[in-house]
Amino acid sequence: MLETSKRRRRDGTATNRSESEFESASSDRSRYRQRRRRHWATQSVRRGPPHHGREPSTRSRSPPVEDDADGHLIFSEGDLIAGRYKILSALGEGTFGKVVKVKDMQRNEVLALKVVRNVERYTEAAEMEARVLRKLGKWDPRGKHLCVQMLDYFNYHGHACLAFDMLGASLFDFLKDNGYAPYPMRHVREIALDLCRAVAFLHDNRLVHTDLKLENVLFYDSGHDLVVDAATGRETKVLRNAEIRVIDFGSATFEYEHHTRIVQTRHYRAPEVILELGWSYPCDAWSVGCILFEMALGRPLFDERDNGRHLAEMEVTLGRLPESMIRQSRVGKKYFSKSGSATDRPKLRPTCKPLIRYPDWREMAAGQEMDDWEDLMDLVSKLLAFRPFCRLTMREALRHAFFAPLKNMARSGTSSQWRDSKSSSSVTSR
Repeated sequence: MLETSKRRRRDGTATNRSESEFESASSDRSRYRQRRRRHWATQSVRRGPPHHGREPSTRSRSPPVEDDADGHLIFSEGDLIAGRYKILSALGEGTFGKVVKVKDMQRNEVLALKVVRNVERYTEAAEMEARVLRKLGKWDPRGKHLCVQMLDYFNYHGHACLAFDMLGASLFDFLKDNGYAPYPMRHVREIALDLCRAVAFLHDNRLVHTDLKLENVLFYDSGHDLVVDAATGRETKVLRNAEIRVIDFGSATFEYEHHTRIVQTRHYRAPEVILELGWSYPCDAWSVGCILFEMALGRPLFDERDNGRHLAEMEVTLGRLPESMIRQSRVGKKYFSKSGSATDRPKLRPTCKPLIRYPDWREMAAGQEMDDWEDLMDLVSKLLAFRPFCRLTMREALRHAFFAPLKNMARSGTSSQWRDSKSSSSVTSR
C-alpha cells in the first residue's frame, strides 16, 4: 500500500518534516503554483470514461460530504467517491491527508486512493504531484523505471484524489515490523540497484525528487517467509521479492523551476540544504547514501533533529566540512566556531562514530562477506561527499563495484529470481 504514516524513531518521536516547515517551503512556490493551478485542475488521466466536470448519477445516492476540523474527508466503509471508487478500508493517514483501499467499480480493480486534505496548500502540492506523475507516465508508460504510476486524478468536493495500484509495505515499515533487523546484503544490493536506476531516470529528465527516504520507497509486493536466525534464535521476515517503487512526488522539482530554501526530511537532508547554499541533483544522491546505510544496519546514519548537532554528526562521521562551504553560507556562523569546527560536537550521542568504523563484527549477519561491506561503505562514502559536485551521480553509482555481483549474474545467465520476476511484473498492473 502507499505509505502514509509518520516516520518514528524507536522512542516514538516523530521525525518527518513539521507542518511549519512544509508551510515555509510551500509558500515559496505559491505564486508559481497559482499561475498554473487552473490548468492542472482541468487535466485528467482517467482510465475510464471522462468526468466532463460532473459526477455520475450515482452521486445522489452517496452520503453527504463532510470534512473534519483539519480538512480530512469524513468517510465510512462502503461510501462511494466520485460515483466510482467504493471505500473498502483505511490504509493510513499522514500530514497531507489519508490513503484508503478502494474498489474501482468501473474496472473491478482494488486500488489505493490518496485523498488530500481540503486545505489550499495541500491541494496545491497534490496538483504539483499530479503534474509530475503525468509527465513520468508519458515518459515511462510501462513503468520499467520503477516510479509509481498514477492511474487517476480528480477533485472530489475540494479534496484532490490520486489513484494508484496497491503496493506492498515501505522499506521503513518492513524494517520496523521486522524488529529493525537489517536487510540481508543481497536485498540491500538489489534494492540499491533499483533505487539508483529509478533516481537516474528522474535526473535524466531534469527532475529532483527532494524527499527520498525509506518511507517513500515501497515494495511491489512485500510477501515474505519467516526464517529463524541460527545465531540469535529470533524469527525474522525475509522478502521473497525485493522489487521496489519510488513514491511521493509532492515535493519533486524540475531543475528549471523555482527551488525552495529547505527540502528533504531531516535524517536524509544534505549539508548544502542545511547551510542554505542551494541544491540540485546531488541532494538526492546524499539521501540515497543515507538509505543504503539504514537498510544495511537497521538504524539511521544521522539521528539528530537540530541543525547544529546534525552538522556535528556529519563531521564526526565523514570528517571536517570544507571551510569554503561554511564561508559561503549565510548561516554557517550559527553552527561553527571560528576555528571551523562544529560547536555542538559535545552534545552528540555516544554511538556516533566515523563511517570507516562500520560495521563491527556484531553488526555483520551470518554469511556476509567483509568484501561486500567494504564495497557498500565505499559506495555510501562517495554518495556522502560534502561537496555536491564531488558526489557520485546516479549513473556513476550504477557502475560501482558493489553492483558487480548482479551484473556478473546477468552476464552468466544465472540471474536470481527477483530479476526474472521484475521483467514481467514491471509491465503489468496488479
